[in-house]
Amino acid sequence: MDLQNHSNSTPEHLFANQTVTATRSRSFIANVFAYMFLALGISAFTAYLFATNPEWLIPIYTNKLLAYAVMFAPLAFVLIMSFGFRKLSAPVLIALFIIYSAVTGLSLSFVLLVYTANSVYACFASAAAMFGIMAFMGYTTKQDLTSFGRIMFMGLIGIVIASLVNFFLQNDTMDYIISFVGVMVFTGLTAYDVQKLKNLGAGIDADGNVLEADAKKLAIMGGLTLYLDFINLFLMLLRLFGGRRD
Repeated sequence: MDLQNHSNSTPEHLFANQTVTATRSRSFIANVFAYMFLALGISAFTAYLFATNPEWLIPIYTNKLLAYAVMFAPLAFVLIMSFGFRKLSAPVLIALFIIYSAVTGLSLSFVLLVYTANSVYACFASAAAMFGIMAFMGYTTKQDLTSFGRIMFMGLIGIVIASLVNFFLQNDTMDYIISFVGVMVFTGLTAYDVQKLKNLGAGIDADGNVLEADAKKLAIMGGLTLYLDFINLFLMLLRLFGGRRD
C-alpha cells in the first residue's frame, strides 16, 4: 500500500495531474467567454437595430407599463437564472440567457439615443481594453483574490444603495461619484470573477461528481457573470465620459 501511494505521488504523476487540471480549466474558461461573447453580440445587435429604428421604441415610450417591464426585465431574468440554476436544464438556461441579452440590448438602445456615437464607441473600446487587462490579470495571477473580491462586492452593494437614493435625489455630483466608484468596482470584480471561474473550472470533474450538463450550466452562469461585469463597466464609463446628443 505504501509503495502504491508513493508511486501515485511521483513527479510524473503530479505533472500529469497538473496538466489535466490546466486543460480542464482552459476548456471551461473558453466556454464561459464563448457564452459571454454570444450575449454581447446579441445585445449589441439588438441595441443597434432599435437605435437605428427609433420608431420601434414609440410603443415603449408611450406605455409606462411596457417601459417599466423593459427596465426591470433584465433583473428578473438574472434572478430567475440564479435561483433556478439547480432546477433549470442547460438548454433552458441558454434560452433565458439569449432572451435576457436581447432585452438588455433593447434597454441599451435608449442609451445609444442619448449619447453620441463617437462617445459610445470610445467608451466601449475603453471598457473592452480595461476588461481584457483585468481578465488577463485575474487568470494569470498567483495571488488569491478572495479577500479582494469581498471588498469589491461590498463596494457593489454600496453602489446599488447609493444609486437607489440618488434615483430620488437626482444629484449630479453624487451620480459622478457613483460612476467613478463603479468603474473601480467592476474592473476589480472582473479580475476576481475570472480567477474564481478559473478555479471552478479546474475543480470540475476532479472527483467525477460533476455531470457534463452541470458543467455546461456553470459555464453559462459564468458567462452571465462576466457579461454583467462588462456591461456595467461600459455603462459607468459612459456616464462619466459619454457626450450627450444636443
